[in-house]
Amino acid sequence: MRLSTLLLACLLWLPSLLTAAEGDIQPVPALTSPVTDLADLLPPGEEDALTSRLQAFSLEKGSQIAVLIVPTTQPEDIFSYSFRVADNWKLGRKGVDDGVLLVIAVQDRKTNLQVGYGLEGAIPDARAKQILEDIIRPRFQAGDFPGGVNAGVDALMKLINGEELPAPSQENTGNIDGNPLLIAIIAGIFVGLIVRAIFGRFFGGLAGGGVALILALLLGAAITVALMAAVFAGLGVGANGKGGRGRRGGFGGGSFGGGSFGGGGFSGGGGGFGGGGASGGW
Repeated sequence: MRLSTLLLACLLWLPSLLTAAEGDIQPVPALTSPVTDLADLLPPGEEDALTSRLQAFSLEKGSQIAVLIVPTTQPEDIFSYSFRVADNWKLGRKGVDDGVLLVIAVQDRKTNLQVGYGLEGAIPDARAKQILEDIIRPRFQAGDFPGGVNAGVDALMKLINGEELPAPSQENTGNIDGNPLLIAIIAGIFVGLIVRAIFGRFFGGLAGGGVALILALLLGAAITVALMAAVFAGLGVGANGKGGRGRRGGFGGGSFGGGSFGGGGFSGGGGGFGGGGASGGW
């Protein structure tokens, strides 16, 4: 089933390769948020609300839904462009393949749903077509673009929630438990502070870095993170966010969310796509 679907997707993708000779194809946008609106179709408040909903859904269910809005996909057709983006973004978890991509081309008046391998049972092609034509299309025709996008997302969430999928791992929820990177940094800082008070700043930094390094090796974290912990400990960065010279430091503004380290970014989890889904218009 997967092989035949993938072969069909490749055959449908061939025209996009030929169009490259006629003109440059659209670049794949960077994935930094579950909602990427390059056409300014959604009001800022609507976009922010939808982003929050999709992030919360990803944390709760583990699956990833992303919405990409572009002015046009030309010279490619909507399917070829969407499949290329889905293949690049790799939404969903690796091995679970539970990602969904909704693409809207405003000037072309076209829509497309790309469904990951693991959700093809929950969202078969016919159901994807129904979401585009019966739920999104009427609202778009009436000029209610935020309503159409949200209604389509609601339908996708409902179908995914009805599917038995592996529970999200703690790595994807941003919890401190089981996160070796965060543990190594915190251990290096606090052990360094304690030892520094006894042996001085230099040896305190070495001790803090040593503990962080041991934890990193035991838990599989990167050596560079352990070295970062040693630096922080050597500078004496305390819980109040002040460094050894009295200037403000510490960890400001970042977060451990969406399965990415720092900044609360959004990225794909390695999910695979084979061309399942549907295309529509309004």
